[in-house]
Amino acid sequence: MEFRNLPKPSFAERDPATIEGNVLKIVQGLLGRKLARADPLRVFLDGVDALIIQQRELINYTGLQNTLAYASGRNLEQIGIMVGADRLPASSATVTLQLNLSKSRLTGTTIPKGTRVTAGDSVYFALDADAVIAAGETSVTASATCTVSGEIGNDYAIGEIDRIVDPVPFLDSIVNITRSEGGAGTELDDSYRERIREAPESFSVAGPEGAYEYWAKTASPAIADVEAMGPGDSEAPDKVKPGCVEIYVLCANGELPGEEILQDVYDIVNARDKRPLTDYVTVNQPEVIHYPLELTYYIDREDATAAASIQAKVEAAIADWAAWQKGKLGRDINPSKLIHDVKAAGAKRVEVASPSFQKIYKWQVAIDDTQSIKFGGLEDG
Repeated sequence: MEFRNLPKPSFAERDPATIEGNVLKIVQGLLGRKLARADPLRVFLDGVDALIIQQRELINYTGLQNTLAYASGRNLEQIGIMVGADRLPASSATVTLQLNLSKSRLTGTTIPKGTRVTAGDSVYFALDADAVIAAGETSVTASATCTVSGEIGNDYAIGEIDRIVDPVPFLDSIVNITRSEGGAGTELDDSYRERIREAPESFSVAGPEGAYEYWAKTASPAIADVEAMGPGDSEAPDKVKPGCVEIYVLCANGELPGEEILQDVYDIVNARDKRPLTDYVTVNQPEVIHYPLELTYYIDREDATAAASIQAKVEAAIADWAAWQKGKLGRDINPSKLIHDVKAAGAKRVEVASPSFQKIYKWQVAIDDTQSIKFGGLEDG
């Protein structure tokens, strides 16, 4: 069951009218008389009612903070620690660099750990370890990490990071040969909450689907969704060969993972204390199912004075739907939800030319490649 389908528990009566009535009933019973609304004692009891109401709210809040579905912040971390799931800290973007000499040398050349390179802005990447260009060679590849955590180091294109900050003798040039990625802020409550729920899957050493997915998500807080597939999978029984496990990774906001994140995931799930001896594991980008988003919406003429506001809400609803659609692997393309969301934003009628319903499998993600959103005008109800 998803968290959103759980009924919200209540740990104390919080209805002001009920609390006020109960207090008044008890006091009048003790005194043996009615209290008029203007009675000084009743006015005093109104203040007592307010205190009780606030206390009940605190009691209910405290109770909710002891549940996985509603706990937040440090309270959520207290629940996570009971199953060995710590909140993922902010991570720094990583990139693979190629280091080049002007010409080969008779001896090896060491470029020390921490040597920095930049794209010419204030963001720096530093070598993770000493890089050695062997005698007779002119280049070597090495990994580097952004010196600042968070998303700031993401999405530098191949060849963009090419300015040496710390000169090294004989080193002629450095250039990135992969797109930088993997930088993210501290793991948010919602994704952390889901990992806590999945944490018991990691207790097994038999390599179940849930365990692979749990460990893969620990690679980076930038990862939004993971699907693991083995032979005989219910959606595609013959897709995966016997003895093999295929893992598909999707990043936040529907972004596809690059080589750096895929390698980080592979290193974790392929570790000897995580992977069963007989499993051959591969980590992949999902298959992208592209679709055009084309719709026309109309507003009721009675709402003409609020048309501008409704248009803004409709555009926001469409953007939210597109983000929702690409936010999870295996999420079917669902125009029915799109129509519902646009009408909930204030539209009278919606005509969706594209997309139509399409089944999306767990190794796929649906992403819109073009958008054509038209306001068809005002209509009589």
